[in-house]
Amino acid sequence: MAVILIIDDEENQRNILKTILDDEGYETYAASSAESGLKIVREMKPDVVLTDLKMEGMDGIELIEALPDEPFVPPAIVMTAFGTISSAVDAIKKGAFDYLTKPLDKEILLITIRRAVEKAELLKENLQLQKALFERFKIEGIVGHSAGMVEALEVMKKVSSSHITVLILGESGTGKELAARAIHYNSSRRAKPFIAVNCAAIPENLIESELFGYEPGAFSGATFRSIGLFEASNNGTIFLDEIGDLPALTQSKILRVLQDKEIRRLGSRESIKINVRIITATNKDLEKEIEHKNFREDLYYRLKVITINLPSLRERKEDMPELVSFFIKKYNQEFGKRVKDIEENALKALRDYHWPGNIRQLESVIERAVLMCGTPQIGLKDIKSELRFFQGKGILDFDLPDEGISVEELEKDLLKKAMQKANGVAAKAAKLLGMSYKTFWYRWEKLNLQSPKKDALP
Repeated sequence: MAVILIIDDEENQRNILKTILDDEGYETYAASSAESGLKIVREMKPDVVLTDLKMEGMDGIELIEALPDEPFVPPAIVMTAFGTISSAVDAIKKGAFDYLTKPLDKEILLITIRRAVEKAELLKENLQLQKALFERFKIEGIVGHSAGMVEALEVMKKVSSSHITVLILGESGTGKELAARAIHYNSSRRAKPFIAVNCAAIPENLIESELFGYEPGAFSGATFRSIGLFEASNNGTIFLDEIGDLPALTQSKILRVLQDKEIRRLGSRESIKINVRIITATNKDLEKEIEHKNFREDLYYRLKVITINLPSLRERKEDMPELVSFFIKKYNQEFGKRVKDIEENALKALRDYHWPGNIRQLESVIERAVLMCGTPQIGLKDIKSELRFFQGKGILDFDLPDEGISVEELEKDLLKKAMQKANGVAAKAAKLLGMSYKTFWYRWEKLNLQSPKKDALP
């Protein structure tokens, strides 16, 4: 049951209120002054404070302003005589939840207390959610001790305490959104919104209305006002993934947001000031995009104030045991399984694999293995069908030649063979290699392979 603190310098009034609230099942405490009430607040941490407005010494307004600045501040209800309602309104401006006029009406009192208790419960639930999100996305909890990850994590720790713009670089599946969320939930903005936007997934004709909102009549079909994602994330963080896919006009408007800290809804002449931290990410080489006139150079330099490079899974193979253990634990809990670990030969196969889909692909492989595994250990049989690069007979036992090989040339051959087997259909080729369509094209273009005929594209 909720805990209510009553503060009133009139003993008779305190006793009446305590009797009423005790009879309703609340746990109540009483104080004869604001000073003694503050001590009880610190010790008992009540859910709601019910205080008189006019008291000797510290009054009700001063009490509200002096409530401990902790994650949870109890909603405060002030009681006042009819002639001092203006003071009660002032108390609400200072943070009071509501006010009651004397003489108190019992029903109105109980209704107001219930509303305050409901607000307190919502505040506590929100704090618990924030704590859970912080625990989930705390930087120290991100798996990885390889040199590249240690460097990335150190930068994330340093930038979290600031409001600076961050550009995250890395291949698809390396955890760019996870890094952005970690920066947000380890910052002073953690209680405010975090909104992730995949710029490549929004049609070009809708991207501006999604980001900036619009007014009625801004375009055909705009019959009401719509708040854009920048405005919705005010005082929080907006994460623009695949920033390299933004059209040129939208790039110029993002630049204006960075420079002027304001947005303008489509169809409006008024600018709206916003306070939003912008974190962006891409798997494209933006400097090459600038050379090809596909990306604004001035925007690039505003975005890359701080750059975080997330290594591919191929570059952090030493993290493989820790990552596998993390995903086994995660999916044991989700599926109610008791898989202990992974056999050494299966772990070796994972280390030897090329991982075009990076961490996202590894998680998918372990998820399926945990679900389908019928023994305490994940074995080679549980992962072999998922490792598309190793479908050929005997490839899992491949020995590296004494003269060595070029991984880049090997990847080129695999991509070209997949495209040939798929008759030039890129989507099918990507599926053969266990890649997303976007990852396939990223690797294809990065390796400067000749594009297939346009009529062969999906």
